[in-house]
Amino acid sequence: MQLDQEVRLSLPKSGPVPDDLMERWRSVDADNTTWLKQVVDEHGWPGYDLVGENGAQAAWLLAQHADHDLPFQQRCLALLQDAVDRGQASPRNLAYLVDRVRVGEERPQMYGTQYHAPDGVLQPRPIEDHERLDERRAEAGLGPHADYDSSMRQQYG
Repeated sequence: MQLDQEVRLSLPKSGPVPDDLMERWRSVDADNTTWLKQVVDEHGWPGYDLVGENGAQAAWLLAQHADHDLPFQQRCLALLQDAVDRGQASPRNLAYLVDRVRVGEERPQMYGTQYHAPDGVLQPRPIEDHERLDERRAEAGLGPHADYDSSMRQQYG
């Protein structure tokens, strides 16, 4: 998780990402995915009882950033759903991974957590059933989308 965050925090706030940094980013994500696959194969989803809250958060983050391996993200989503159902993982993290996988599948997201900047303008990726968005977010332990949107624009926009 530390390497994941280091590479992401080193990204420029604006403009293109230098090639060497982009390569480092890809390499960290690939290495982390390989490692998490081994953990999942040996132990199942790393839930609270196995790795504690910090470890479970780290596992989710690595799965969240495994965009280069959608089948693995989909597998993690099923395992994370089961862990949430058993009280072994965060419903908030599940919401983020649901959205990440749906975006990877080119489907609208459910919780409005994923953004992009076509033409340089930050905006949420398409959202399914926008009218019930805040209801779904509340059920997952997330705040109102308007607050999240404002935070995203302050941080990245």
